[in-house]
Amino acid sequence: MTPHNSQPQNLHQQAQRVAAHPWVEKLARFGYAAKGTVYFVVGLLAAQTAIGSGGETTSTSGALEEIVAQPFGKVLLGLIAIGLMGYVFWRLVQTIFDPEHQGEKLSPKRVAQRLGYAASAISYGSLALTAIGLIFSFGEGEGNSITTEDWTARFLSQPFGQWLVGLAGGLTVMVGLYHLYYAYQAKFMQKFKQHQMSPTERKWTKRAGQFGIAARGFMFGLIGIFLILAAWQSKASQARGFGGILATLEHQTFGSWLLGFMALGLIAYSIYALVEARYRHIIN
Repeated sequence: MTPHNSQPQNLHQQAQRVAAHPWVEKLARFGYAAKGTVYFVVGLLAAQTAIGSGGETTSTSGALEEIVAQPFGKVLLGLIAIGLMGYVFWRLVQTIFDPEHQGEKLSPKRVAQRLGYAASAISYGSLALTAIGLIFSFGEGEGNSITTEDWTARFLSQPFGQWLVGLAGGLTVMVGLYHLYYAYQAKFMQKFKQHQMSPTERKWTKRAGQFGIAARGFMFGLIGIFLILAAWQSKASQARGFGGILATLEHQTFGSWLLGFMALGLIAYSIYALVEARYRHIIN
């Protein structure tokens, strides 16, 4: 007599075999490298703005536009687009298959984590499409992409739109706070093959990870606050995306210092992502 749980168990084993395919790991590592490159460009442009040597505050989509404008930019952006698609695929694998063996039981924490993976897949999928559009000249860059303000306006025009935008803002603030907690705990170090890293690499990976993840958490928190403000006032113009937050920081008192600090945080996060590409456990 076959046990009732044999079919789910077999499905889980099949899922693990899919997740353990060598190409999944290659795509995941390439994806982390592409992600790190994009954040490095965003941070570098913000740093240049902060010290007054050119540059501009921009979003991840704007970073792609900057890349394609460089010599051999379309070739480089093509590689980044492939990497981003690989990262999207990896996030979908994490959403469905649990390749890191974080537990078969779908506790509320695991459900939230998998929903986060799915949201990340959607976000970076959109970024990959933006890169492809720039390569083949389907659009003129960031100005033609759908912004946070555009999405906010669409939701505000729907029934209960203010509540939906406010809820999205509250959830985004919670994501930001989780990032700050995650950075403080430094549990991300458990995801690295530390036995392959030198003591110096481990030390600086931890520092870059804590600084970078905290900076990203601060950005999420501010995005959430502005979404709540947009919902409260029913004004989509109050919403801010990644680039909008950096621009807002630039125009505050001591704006150059604030922007410079955030730029360094984003560069630190890019370094952390590049280390993930090399040393992260992909399949446990």
